[in-house]
Amino acid sequence: MSFKPLQIGKYTIPVPIVQGGMGVGISWDQLAGAVSREGGLGVISSVGTGYYENKIHADRLVAERPLEADNFYSKKGLKAIFDNARKICGDAPLACNVLYAINDYGRVVTDACEAGANIIITGAGLPTNMPEFTVDYPDVALVPIVSSPKALSIICKRWQKRYNRLPDAVILEGPKSGGHQGFTYEQCAMDEFQLENLVRPVVEEAALWGGIPVIAAGGVWDKSDIDEMMALGASGVQMGTRFIGTQECDASETFKQVLLDAKEEDITLMKSPVGYPARGVRTNLHALIDTRTGPAIKCISNCVAPCHRGVEAKVVGFCIADRLSDAYAGNLELGLFFSGTNGYRINTIISVKELMKKLTQGE
Repeated sequence: MSFKPLQIGKYTIPVPIVQGGMGVGISWDQLAGAVSREGGLGVISSVGTGYYENKIHADRLVAERPLEADNFYSKKGLKAIFDNARKICGDAPLACNVLYAINDYGRVVTDACEAGANIIITGAGLPTNMPEFTVDYPDVALVPIVSSPKALSIICKRWQKRYNRLPDAVILEGPKSGGHQGFTYEQCAMDEFQLENLVRPVVEEAALWGGIPVIAAGGVWDKSDIDEMMALGASGVQMGTRFIGTQECDASETFKQVLLDAKEEDITLMKSPVGYPARGVRTNLHALIDTRTGPAIKCISNCVAPCHRGVEAKVVGFCIADRLSDAYAGNLELGLFFSGTNGYRINTIISVKELMKKLTQGE
């Protein structure tokens, strides 16, 4: 099956592959820029930009960590990432992933628009007020992430009534993705909530709103998976974990080695201070969490609203901002290494160019 370009608002993506937004520091300038240069849609994660370039863009640090949300989600850091990505991909479309659950959501969306994002992608919650923050940027396309037809319906009804607009595309994310899930623990294992069983219903719902393009995500790994999603009615796919296995991926070499060493059974669901189940590689950190012998939990960066300044972090046994940033820094002992269910299938590190060729032409 040959792929048609993906249209998101006024932007044409020649190869209908969206690289998933991954933070802290997994998909920043090098990865996103390379994906957009090769015809896909590179997605810059807005999470933890205060850590970019050895934290020079964070105005205040405490215990070597960015203080408060305005430094953790550094506007200057995000702008520098976009500027450097543009040096790689030129005028090709670039997206920014902004989690709905973060503190300063509206401010970070506006920061991304000012930094030069063509497309804003938002998940980790139902972004019913997303258009509010891009009023001054009418050319910026808006793409919410959903896990059901009902979620898409709610967003469309609210956006149409309040803002007289609809999503430019929608990402349907199934429960095999890395990081946070839009499902309960039980639903993650149930057949009716698997991606292949959700695509048609969401495509049908999208058709009721004028044919919004649906992008399938969560466990998509190779060309045969992409072909399957397209046959079910998707207009494109989003892939995160597979791009970690590239030379350009901004992740630490330690992070990449964790996936190279991972076995299928090592990739599990875990609790998270964000309030959603999260999927990642079980490492030394989880033994510390299980025995409550991990690092002291002190809310420095105030990263996500549902954590309530470390209350939920203490319940689950770790601070997500600190542990993700440790993974970015290459700390094998304390890092949190998110991965989709297929992460163990990474067995070599290749270039983005080579990966895009595999995905479009087959292994």
